[in-house]
Amino acid sequence: MVTCYLGLGSNLGDRRANIAKALEYLKNTKGIKIEKFSRIYETDPIGGPPQGKFLNAALRMRTSLAPAALLKTLKRIEKQLGRKKAVRFGPRLIDLDILLYGDKLIHTKSLQIPHPRMFEREFVLKPLREIV
Repeated sequence: MVTCYLGLGSNLGDRRANIAKALEYLKNTKGIKIEKFSRIYETDPIGGPPQGKFLNAALRMRTSLAPAALLKTLKRIEKQLGRKKAVRFGPRLIDLDILLYGDKLIHTKSLQIPHPRMFEREFVLKPLREIV
């Protein structure tokens, strides 16, 4: 099992419920054991079109899923919760990002770990500092 950190965000619909549903899906996924969940923070959007504020959080988990399998699982959960592909950095029902995966450095077309913009974003770092 590898320690992994995820970022969660939502700025459409019932934002708090969207994050809670994503957390439930993660808890019920084989190969994932959630260890700690941060507080939820309201933050301004960065980039993209005009849009409402986000709720953001982070979690620490242990997983037996390989990085690519974990990414596939997160994308499936986003889709199950109703996320549709739209404008880059646009509003979204749910956003699940792998921030860190053990001590892995991964740079492929579909996956970059550590998350490439996490160190530039206080809405990622603040909840992450809380659980590290």
